[in-house]
Amino acid sequence: MPQPEGAELQAVRDRRERLRKRWLHEPGDRPPTTVRGIHHVAFICRDVEETIRFYQEFLGFPLVEIVENRDYRGSTHFFFDLGHGNLLGFFDFPGHEHPPATETVGGIQHLALSVGDEQFAAARAALDRENVDYAGPDRGVEESLYFRDPNGVPIELYRERLGIFDGRPVTGPGTG
Repeated sequence: MPQPEGAELQAVRDRRERLRKRWLHEPGDRPPTTVRGIHHVAFICRDVEETIRFYQEFLGFPLVEIVENRDYRGSTHFFFDLGHGNLLGFFDFPGHEHPPATETVGGIQHLALSVGDEQFAAARAALDRENVDYAGPDRGVEESLYFRDPNGVPIELYRERLGIFDGRPVTGPGTG
């Protein structure tokens, strides 16, 4: 995808600064959020067992529930524990063909998951051992690994604590 350059790049940066000035409030001036958090994020998978193996056996996210999808008979809806009450869910849709995952408006760019140093090192070793392609660490520091799950879902393992971005708190008390 071509990236903006010259005057176009400056216009994008100027717009971002206008958005920041208009909408981004200092932590003490922000209202509290109206939700308790993300209950679950749900993706579509091609193969239930392959997806379970990848997330539970390879990444270490315990499978916590498998049910029939209430909106589509025969479809399996299953969930992994991501810690702190967060769940990662998947559906399969038997009989449907699905195109490969793409980066597009309304799609997902990536799912960033907070991990500690030990989990980061273990994941990197596992990716290397299993010859899974990944990008990172990048941004000049050893903080992120980017790879795709068997369904094409882009995953980032990010060595930064929940509620922190670029080393500074971004969520208020009682959140994150």
